[in-house]
Amino acid sequence: MQNRIGVIGIVIENLDAVQSVNYILHEHSDIIVGRMGIPYKQKKVSVISLIVDGQVNDINSMTGKLGKLKNVSVKAALTKN
Repeated sequence: MQNRIGVIGIVIENLDAVQSVNYILHEHSDIIVGRMGIPYKQKKVSVISLIVDGQVNDINSMTGKLGKLKNVSVKAALTKN
């Protein structure tokens, strides 16, 4: 199976979820090429953007786990090939 490159956006609306998000990201650190996190304190949210390079199953596993967390929204865009 061929690797795909993509971007994943994560919005955390309750800071109690940050530890769980970081744990999942650490579990999948082998597919993360870059990460930028912005704590938007005025709005009480955190926004994380990831650049990933991995197999679709691995990327879906990570985004699926993140999407199951309460108060966490996840969206991904991947290359077609």
